[in-house]
Amino acid sequence: MPLLIGLLGACGYGSQAKDDTAAVAVKGEKLSADEVRIGYFPNLAHATALIGVQKGLFQKELGGTVARASTFNAGPSEIEALNSGSVDIGFIGPSPAINGYTKAGGENLRIVGGSASGGVKLVVDPEKIKSVDDVRGRRIATPQLGNTQDVAFLNWIAEQGWKVDAQSGKGDVSVVRTDNKITPDAYRSGSIDGAWVPEPTASKLVADGAKVLLDERDLWPDKKFVITNIIVSQTFLTDHPDVVEAVLRGSVKTNAWINAHPGKAKTSANEALKSLTGKALPTEVLNPAWQSVTFLDDPLAPTLDAQARHAVKAGLLEEPDLNGIYDLTLLNKVLKTQGQDPVDDAGLGTD
Repeated sequence: MPLLIGLLGACGYGSQAKDDTAAVAVKGEKLSADEVRIGYFPNLAHATALIGVQKGLFQKELGGTVARASTFNAGPSEIEALNSGSVDIGFIGPSPAINGYTKAGGENLRIVGGSASGGVKLVVDPEKIKSVDDVRGRRIATPQLGNTQDVAFLNWIAEQGWKVDAQSGKGDVSVVRTDNKITPDAYRSGSIDGAWVPEPTASKLVADGAKVLLDERDLWPDKKFVITNIIVSQTFLTDHPDVVEAVLRGSVKTNAWINAHPGKAKTSANEALKSLTGKALPTEVLNPAWQSVTFLDDPLAPTLDAQARHAVKAGLLEEPDLNGIYDLTLLNKVLKTQGQDPVDDAGLGTD
């Protein structure tokens, strides 16, 4: 059975789910389901969901079908919720989507849309690391063994011609798997010399004096790579395609609003974070973190496929069969109604 070790979400940590359904008026005709349960993470890479839920943009498209939202702090717990039927649709990172799909033999989920790209940086202590060559021999944190950023860093290390044992993290670079919540403390204490991490952790480290050595966007064609997908239970997709289409319509319209009103969107996302976590991001962290994330509807399928191949190369994933992981039929239908071009599944669709 294919297995990706340490299947943490793109920016998440912990595993507790929290119901955060916004108090939004339910108006209009009910679709084929009484309700739809939407899962996402309370972080900036999931701003489409943060804003779409809090501002009622999903609910507006769903009419009389109630949108019920829950937040998660890790990919595995959201996949478990999807598998158990307590979540129907989820915003999630590429590694847990790949792992969830392969562990279930391709029988549990489909990726039906994209949400965000970017938002990952290599930040370092400028006193110890002044160039790429200086990373060799240093202690660099990633969020967890086998998670999206860990795989990206291991692949980058290999491209430098350096060697690291993926399991232990030992080698020409010491890869230190550190929970994002404590990475800033680890950096301040000097126990790590830098970190390959998602936002807002990267910008928190910069606020503590670190410098950005590399933005992962620069390693990808067109500076885009998937950081957040939209997944759906195959059963729910089969039984309630009209509901899935409505959620996708809400996502597309939310992304359009975000991109048309970036300042208001940033404020709205931060207000949602404060409501969910009890603490808003300070300006010096929020501004650079927000600027490094791109919100888009394209799931950037070729980059997910590349990330899977990087995990195989690192020895963290057996060769996966990703055929059928995408079903972009409804998304492309929505995009057409909005006058936008269709997006591609990189040959990994259901047809």
